[in-house]
Amino acid sequence: MSIRHGLLALLEHGPRYGSQLRSDFESRTGATWPLNVGQVYTTLSRLERDGMVAQNGADDAGHDLYVITEAGRSELMSWFESPVDRSSPPRDELAIKLAMAIGAPGVDVRAVIQSQRHHTVKAMQDYTRLKVQALAEIEAGTTGGEARERDVAWLLVLEQLIFQTEAEARWLDHCEARLIRLSVTAERRAAQHPTTAAPLLGQSSPSVPSEALGGVSGQPPG
Repeated sequence: MSIRHGLLALLEHGPRYGSQLRSDFESRTGATWPLNVGQVYTTLSRLERDGMVAQNGADDAGHDLYVITEAGRSELMSWFESPVDRSSPPRDELAIKLAMAIGAPGVDVRAVIQSQRHHTVKAMQDYTRLKVQALAEIEAGTTGGEARERDVAWLLVLEQLIFQTEAEARWLDHCEARLIRLSVTAERRAAQHPTTAAPLLGQSSPSVPSEALGGVSGQPPG
């Protein structure tokens, strides 16, 4: 998550102080990625060091105001115009959990999948309900200006979360089906070669053929 660029984008709307930037950021994203004030001011200090923001007096309450500089605008436009790099995907706890569950003693991998699927579907339902509410407020046209911009921004974030959870649910279905197929294959091999039989998936000591993890090449199964 680029807090740095998010703050620059908010400063493009005019001077802001630290806690105001945090509030605006969380308002636009529905607090999906909450910030703390210390994080905001640390980022502002680095932006100021890099010449992308500058302090510009204070408001009536004595809050130090920050403004974006031309260098900051150039950096912001470069961010908007460049695609998000996917060559180094962020760590995904669920993918790591399932990868570690394979072969873990006493772990039923399919039970892990089913538990996660229940949580994922519940989250998707919650996001969908929030989307309906947000869309109704936008279509009602009761807000304008920056308030409407924040509502639209939050709607887009919600829709991304919905697509993300839908994809996760489909992936979990795929994982379960994959493990079932591999288990059947392992049973057939065990019947043909009893001396090399391996436990079934989901039992106390599951053993997965190397193709389940893409073999030594690390490629996903076909």
